[in-house]
Amino acid sequence: MIEHKPPLTSLAVEPDASVEQVANKRNASKNNSAKKSGSRNRRKSRELVLKAVYRGMLNQSELSQILRDMVDDPDYNKADEPYFKQLLEGVTTHLDAIDAKMVNFIDRPIAELSPIEHAILRIAGCELMFDLSIPYRVVINEGVELAKVFGGTDGHKYINGVLDKFAADVRETEVTRARS
Repeated sequence: MIEHKPPLTSLAVEPDASVEQVANKRNASKNNSAKKSGSRNRRKSRELVLKAVYRGMLNQSELSQILRDMVDDPDYNKADEPYFKQLLEGVTTHLDAIDAKMVNFIDRPIAELSPIEHAILRIAGCELMFDLSIPYRVVINEGVELAKVFGGTDGHKYINGVLDKFAADVRETEVTRARS
């Protein structure tokens, strides 16, 4: 019998466990001394969210399991933990809205995007749409940098083009002001 698998464009979300609940359980039992000495930064947080979203897309993993694995990642101690939680929660909560907006700016069906490009666009799309405290140029730059590190050879160019259009649509006033 052939087993039907859902497309790679979804992320399994466990309805009864929030990002914060899973991470707090893990942190309660973990020694935080290493975290205090490590430098915390948002780029590492974005990298971890990329890994989490990518894993969720490919494996249809539950969010709680993905979180447990991300907390065990060696880069977790270098990340801005509150921002990691906020961004991952935002991406998983607004997945459908982000994808619905994204399809207006890509040149192929969403299912044909590479999983890495799709995950990067989801993360940056979440920041563009739902976190106005981050300037759009920073969001685009961070998406491009993630694509340079984790994406294909010229994937960063594609990400740059899509995010530029995305930003012009969802942050029209900010983009217009910056370009004039």
